Amino acid sequence: MSVTPEPDDLDGAPASTAAAAGRMIGAALASGARAAGRVAGTAREGIRRHPAADRAYRTAVGVTGGATVALGVALIPLPGPGALVALGGLAMLGSEFEGARKVSRKAQAAARSAAGTAAEFRARRAERRSRDA
Repeated sequence: MSVTPEPDDLDGAPASTAAAAGRMIGAALASGARAAGRVAGTAREGIRRHPAADRAYRTAVGVTGGATVALGVALIPLPGPGALVALGGLAMLGSEFEGARKVSRKAQAAARSAAGTAAEFRARRAERRSRDA
């Protein structure tokens, strides 16, 4: 998958350069995640066969995921993607811990619902503005 957008790829996209850059970064991350998933499956199997390595791996995932969640929660009051960082940390934790996986699914569902509600609100507001103009 190409990371460089074709001119046609940006048709209908938000006009800002930042939005276009965000789309390119998202595409790059998605392709990297697919490739990493193919390799990670076999690596995790090897780690799980060795109890000490498994314990160290799970500890590293727990510390990294927990720190990411904490950072995301600390960033929530600031402008920026604090909630997304926290959801990313939950997803990291969910890769190894069932409890975090359940919480991550519920949080992602709530985020999708909130995004849908916000989109509906923006659509209604735009419709009202076009009627009033």
